[in-house]
Amino acid sequence: MGKYFYGNYFKLQSNNQTLALIPSYSKVKKEYKAYLQVISNKGSWLIEYPYSEYKRGKGFEVEIGNNTFTKNGIKLDIESNGIKLNGEIKFGNLKKLKHNIMGPFKFIPFMQCIHSVHSIRHEVNGILNLNGEEYSFNNSYGYIEGDRGRSFPSVYSWTQTLLSSGSIMLSVADIPFGLFHFTGIIGFVYTGEKTKIIGTYNFAKALKIKDREIIVKQGKYRLTVKLIERHEFPLAAPNLGKMERTIKESAECKAYYKLEYKNEIILEETVNNSSFEYEYTKERERQK
Repeated sequence: MGKYFYGNYFKLQSNNQTLALIPSYSKVKKEYKAYLQVISNKGSWLIEYPYSEYKRGKGFEVEIGNNTFTKNGIKLDIESNGIKLNGEIKFGNLKKLKHNIMGPFKFIPFMQCIHSVHSIRHEVNGILNLNGEEYSFNNSYGYIEGDRGRSFPSVYSWTQTLLSSGSIMLSVADIPFGLFHFTGIIGFVYTGEKTKIIGTYNFAKALKIKDREIIVKQGKYRLTVKLIERHEFPLAAPNLGKMERTIKESAECKAYYKLEYKNEIILEETVNNSSFEYEYTKERERQK
Protein backbone atom coordinates (compact mmCIF):
# COMPACT_ATOMS: atom_id res chain seq x y z
CA MET A 1 0.00 0.00 0.00
CA GLY A 2 1.56 3.29 -1.15
CA LYS A 3 -0.20 5.65 1.29
CA TYR A 4 -0.81 4.42 4.82
CA PHE A 5 -0.90 5.41 8.47
CA TYR A 6 -1.13 3.48 11.71
CA GLY A 7 -1.55 4.87 15.21
CA ASN A 8 -2.86 4.11 18.70
CA TYR A 9 -4.45 6.42 21.26
CA PHE A 10 -3.61 5.88 24.95
CA LYS A 11 -5.74 7.90 27.34
CA LEU A 12 -5.00 8.33 31.05
CA GLN A 13 -7.70 9.88 33.23
CA SER A 14 -7.83 10.72 36.93
CA ASN A 15 -10.46 12.72 38.78
CA ASN A 16 -8.79 16.02 37.85
CA GLN A 17 -6.18 15.32 35.16
CA THR A 18 -6.22 13.82 31.66
CA LEU A 19 -3.34 12.99 29.36
CA ALA A 20 -3.41 11.29 25.95
CA LEU A 21 -0.49 9.89 23.96
CA ILE A 22 -0.55 8.86 20.29
CA PRO A 23 2.39 6.86 18.88
CA SER A 24 2.06 6.46 15.12
CA TYR A 25 3.79 6.12 11.78
CA SER A 26 2.98 7.12 8.21
CA LYS A 27 4.08 5.80 4.83
CA VAL A 28 3.91 7.60 1.50
CA LYS A 29 5.46 5.53 -1.28
CA LYS A 30 8.88 4.62 0.16
CA GLU A 31 9.03 7.41 2.76
CA TYR A 32 8.31 6.41 6.36
CA LYS A 33 7.95 8.75 9.34
CA ALA A 34 7.25 8.09 13.03
CA TYR A 35 5.52 10.39 15.50
CA LEU A 36 4.53 10.68 19.12
CA GLN A 37 1.82 13.21 20.00
CA VAL A 38 0.93 14.32 23.51
CA ILE A 39 -2.17 16.28 24.52
CA SER A 40 -3.36 17.54 27.88
CA ASN A 41 -5.56 20.38 29.11
CA LYS A 42 -2.47 22.64 28.90
CA GLY A 43 -1.41 22.05 25.31
CA SER A 44 -0.37 19.59 22.62
CA TRP A 45 3.03 18.53 21.30
CA LEU A 46 4.23 16.66 18.22
CA ILE A 47 7.59 14.83 18.30
CA GLU A 48 8.97 13.28 15.12
CA TYR A 49 11.30 10.27 15.32
CA PRO A 50 13.36 8.44 12.73
CA TYR A 51 11.33 5.49 11.52
CA SER A 52 14.23 3.23 12.57
CA GLU A 53 13.28 4.06 16.19
CA TYR A 54 9.70 2.84 15.73
CA LYS A 55 9.05 -0.83 16.46
CA ARG A 56 5.64 -2.52 16.51
CA GLY A 57 5.03 -5.43 18.83
CA LYS A 58 2.03 -7.67 19.35
CA GLY A 59 -1.40 -6.05 19.06
CA PHE A 60 -1.15 -2.37 19.97
CA GLU A 61 2.27 -2.62 21.61
CA VAL A 62 4.78 -0.07 20.31
CA GLU A 63 8.30 1.15 21.07
CA ILE A 64 9.23 4.60 19.78
CA GLY A 65 12.50 6.24 20.76
CA ASN A 66 12.95 5.73 24.50
CA ASN A 67 9.23 5.22 25.03
CA THR A 68 7.33 1.95 25.31
CA PHE A 69 3.59 1.22 25.14
CA THR A 70 2.46 -2.27 26.12
CA LYS A 71 -0.55 -4.06 27.61
CA ASN A 72 1.19 -3.78 30.98
CA GLY A 73 1.78 -0.01 30.87
CA ILE A 74 3.76 2.91 29.52
CA LYS A 75 7.32 4.16 30.05
CA LEU A 76 8.16 7.67 28.83
CA ASP A 77 11.38 9.59 28.38
CA ILE A 78 10.83 12.62 26.12
CA GLU A 79 12.78 15.87 25.88
CA SER A 80 12.15 17.63 22.57
CA ASN A 81 10.26 20.48 20.89
CA GLY A 82 9.33 22.31 24.08
CA ILE A 83 8.22 19.20 25.95
CA LYS A 84 9.84 17.22 28.73
CA LEU A 85 7.83 14.20 29.79
CA ASN A 86 8.96 11.21 31.79
CA GLY A 87 7.67 8.57 34.17
CA GLU A 88 6.05 5.17 34.25
CA ILE A 89 2.43 3.99 34.28
CA LYS A 90 1.17 0.50 35.08
CA PHE A 91 -2.01 -0.98 33.55
CA GLY A 92 -4.28 -3.61 35.02
CA ASN A 93 -7.45 -5.51 34.13
CA LEU A 94 -7.85 -4.40 30.53
CA LYS A 95 -11.47 -4.85 29.43
CA LYS A 96 -12.02 -5.69 25.78
CA LEU A 97 -15.12 -5.70 23.62
CA LYS A 98 -16.46 -9.13 22.71
CA HIS A 99 -16.81 -8.09 19.06
CA ASN A 100 -14.85 -5.84 16.72
CA ILE A 101 -16.16 -2.26 16.88
CA MET A 102 -16.20 -1.98 13.05
CA GLY A 103 -18.26 -5.13 12.52
CA PRO A 104 -18.21 -6.35 8.89
CA PHE A 105 -16.85 -3.00 7.67
CA LYS A 106 -13.46 -4.08 9.02
CA PHE A 107 -13.12 -6.47 6.08
CA ILE A 108 -13.86 -3.96 3.30
CA PRO A 109 -10.45 -3.33 1.67
CA PHE A 110 -11.02 0.21 0.37
CA MET A 111 -12.26 1.82 3.61
CA GLN A 112 -10.21 4.98 4.19
CA CYS A 113 -9.92 4.36 7.96
CA ILE A 114 -10.29 1.25 10.13
CA HIS A 115 -10.96 1.85 13.83
CA SER A 116 -10.10 -0.51 16.69
CA VAL A 117 -10.87 -0.45 20.40
CA HIS A 118 -8.21 -2.28 22.42
CA SER A 119 -9.44 -1.56 25.95
CA ILE A 120 -12.69 0.17 26.88
CA ARG A 121 -11.49 0.62 30.46
CA HIS A 122 -8.57 -0.47 32.61
CA GLU A 123 -6.77 0.41 35.81
CA VAL A 124 -3.99 3.01 35.67
CA ASN A 125 -1.38 3.62 38.36
CA GLY A 126 1.74 5.75 38.24
CA ILE A 127 3.12 9.26 38.01
CA LEU A 128 4.26 11.29 35.01
CA ASN A 129 6.01 14.64 34.98
CA LEU A 130 5.09 16.96 32.09
CA ASN A 131 7.13 20.16 31.86
CA GLY A 132 7.51 20.31 35.63
CA GLU A 133 3.89 19.44 36.45
CA GLU A 134 3.11 16.15 38.16
CA TYR A 135 0.34 14.00 36.71
CA SER A 136 -0.71 11.48 39.32
CA PHE A 137 -2.81 8.58 38.04
CA ASN A 138 -2.96 6.43 41.15
CA ASN A 139 -6.23 4.46 41.29
CA SER A 140 -7.21 5.98 37.95
CA TYR A 141 -8.45 4.61 34.64
CA GLY A 142 -7.43 4.42 31.01
CA TYR A 143 -8.68 3.72 27.51
CA ILE A 144 -6.90 2.50 24.34
CA GLU A 145 -8.01 2.63 20.70
CA GLY A 146 -6.35 2.67 17.29
CA ASP A 147 -6.73 3.73 13.65
CA ARG A 148 -5.15 2.62 10.41
CA GLY A 149 -5.70 3.31 6.74
CA ARG A 150 -5.13 6.27 4.39
CA SER A 151 -6.99 9.25 5.84
CA PHE A 152 -9.27 10.44 8.60
CA PRO A 153 -12.81 11.21 7.37
CA SER A 154 -13.23 14.72 5.96
CA VAL A 155 -15.89 15.51 8.57
CA TYR A 156 -16.48 13.56 11.76
CA SER A 157 -17.03 13.75 15.47
CA TRP A 158 -15.48 11.54 18.15
CA THR A 159 -15.87 11.52 21.89
CA GLN A 160 -14.70 9.32 24.75
CA THR A 161 -15.14 9.53 28.49
CA LEU A 162 -14.40 7.30 31.47
CA LEU A 163 -17.14 7.47 34.08
CA SER A 164 -16.98 6.45 37.73
CA SER A 165 -17.86 2.87 36.80
CA GLY A 166 -18.25 2.95 33.03
CA SER A 167 -16.95 4.13 29.66
CA ILE A 168 -18.42 5.68 26.51
CA MET A 169 -17.11 6.15 22.99
CA LEU A 170 -18.99 7.45 19.96
CA SER A 171 -17.74 8.30 16.49
CA VAL A 172 -19.94 9.64 13.68
CA ALA A 173 -18.37 10.36 10.31
CA ASP A 174 -19.00 10.95 6.63
CA ILE A 175 -17.71 7.79 4.92
CA PRO A 176 -16.90 7.64 1.19
CA PHE A 177 -18.03 4.32 -0.28
CA GLY A 178 -17.23 4.06 -3.96
CA LEU A 179 -19.33 6.71 -5.74
CA PHE A 180 -21.47 7.30 -2.68
CA HIS A 181 -21.18 8.62 0.89
CA PHE A 182 -22.95 7.52 4.05
CA THR A 183 -22.94 8.52 7.72
CA GLY A 184 -20.95 5.89 9.57
CA ILE A 185 -21.54 5.32 13.28
CA ILE A 186 -19.51 3.25 15.73
CA GLY A 187 -19.47 3.38 19.50
CA PHE A 188 -20.29 1.71 22.78
CA VAL A 189 -21.70 2.47 26.21
CA TYR A 190 -20.32 0.44 29.12
CA THR A 191 -22.30 1.00 32.32
CA GLY A 192 -20.11 -1.13 34.57
CA GLU A 193 -22.44 -4.09 34.16
CA LYS A 194 -23.43 -4.23 30.50
CA THR A 195 -21.92 -3.07 27.21
CA LYS A 196 -24.09 -1.76 24.40
CA ILE A 197 -22.37 -1.61 21.00
CA ILE A 198 -23.73 0.98 18.57
CA GLY A 199 -22.99 0.78 14.85
CA THR A 200 -24.25 1.42 11.36
CA TYR A 201 -24.10 -2.35 10.76
CA ASN A 202 -26.61 -2.67 13.65
CA PHE A 203 -28.89 -0.15 11.87
CA ALA A 204 -27.88 2.84 13.99
CA LYS A 205 -28.91 6.19 12.50
CA ALA A 206 -27.90 9.77 13.23
CA LEU A 207 -30.90 11.91 14.14
CA LYS A 208 -28.94 15.09 14.84
CA ILE A 209 -25.47 16.42 14.10
CA LYS A 210 -25.73 20.10 14.95
CA ASP A 211 -24.48 22.71 17.40
CA ARG A 212 -21.89 20.28 18.82
CA GLU A 213 -24.66 17.84 19.75
CA ILE A 214 -25.07 14.34 18.31
CA ILE A 215 -28.09 12.09 18.73
CA VAL A 216 -28.04 8.54 17.38
CA LYS A 217 -30.78 5.91 17.51
CA GLN A 218 -30.44 2.15 17.28
CA GLY A 219 -33.62 0.17 17.70
CA LYS A 220 -35.19 1.30 20.97
CA TYR A 221 -31.92 2.82 22.21
CA ARG A 222 -31.11 6.51 21.88
CA LEU A 223 -27.71 8.05 22.71
CA THR A 224 -27.19 11.81 23.08
CA VAL A 225 -23.78 13.44 23.44
CA LYS A 226 -23.09 17.17 23.57
CA LEU A 227 -19.90 19.18 23.77
CA ILE A 228 -20.65 21.93 26.30
CA GLU A 229 -17.29 23.68 26.75
CA ARG A 230 -14.35 23.29 24.38
CA HIS A 231 -10.77 23.30 25.58
CA GLU A 232 -9.05 22.25 22.38
CA PHE A 233 -5.52 22.05 21.00
CA PRO A 234 -4.21 21.03 17.56
CA LEU A 235 -3.24 17.51 16.62
CA ALA A 236 -1.74 16.20 13.39
CA ALA A 237 -3.96 13.79 11.45
CA PRO A 238 -3.42 11.71 8.30
CA ASN A 239 -4.41 12.74 4.80
CA LEU A 240 -3.51 10.18 2.15
CA GLY A 241 -0.83 8.82 4.45
CA LYS A 242 0.81 12.14 5.26
CA MET A 243 0.37 13.65 8.72
CA GLU A 244 -0.41 17.01 7.19
CA ARG A 245 -3.96 17.71 8.35
CA THR A 246 -4.62 19.65 11.56
CA ILE A 247 -7.59 18.68 13.71
CA LYS A 248 -8.52 19.99 17.15
CA GLU A 249 -9.15 17.90 20.23
CA SER A 250 -10.35 18.80 23.68
CA ALA A 251 -8.56 16.20 25.79
CA GLU A 252 -10.36 17.39 28.90
CA CYS A 253 -13.64 19.28 28.48
CA LYS A 254 -17.22 19.51 29.72
CA ALA A 255 -19.68 17.23 27.94
CA TYR A 256 -23.10 15.66 28.43
CA TYR A 257 -24.08 12.01 27.83
CA LYS A 258 -27.48 10.30 27.99
CA LEU A 259 -28.47 6.76 27.04
CA GLU A 260 -32.18 5.93 26.85
CA TYR A 261 -34.09 2.71 26.23
CA LYS A 262 -37.64 3.47 25.12
CA ASN A 263 -38.57 6.24 27.59
CA GLU A 264 -36.29 5.03 30.37
CA ILE A 265 -33.00 6.81 31.12
CA ILE A 266 -30.28 4.22 31.64
CA LEU A 267 -27.40 6.66 32.03
CA GLU A 268 -27.23 10.46 32.22
CA GLU A 269 -24.11 12.37 33.24
CA THR A 270 -22.38 15.70 32.69
CA VAL A 271 -18.62 15.33 33.07
CA ASN A 272 -15.71 17.76 33.13
CA ASN A 273 -13.01 15.40 31.85
CA SER A 274 -14.41 14.20 28.53
CA SER A 275 -12.34 13.97 25.36
CA PHE A 276 -13.98 15.41 22.24
CA GLU A 277 -13.25 16.14 18.58
CA TYR A 278 -15.93 17.94 16.57
CA GLU A 279 -14.76 18.27 12.98
CA TYR A 280 -18.10 19.15 11.37
CA THR A 281 -18.59 22.38 9.49
CA LYS A 282 -21.89 24.27 9.60
CA GLU A 283 -22.48 23.27 5.99
CA ARG A 284 -22.21 19.57 6.84
CA GLU A 285 -24.28 19.60 10.03
CA ARG A 286 -27.80 18.25 9.79
CA GLN A 287 -30.87 17.24 11.74
CA LYS A 288 -33.66 14.83 10.82
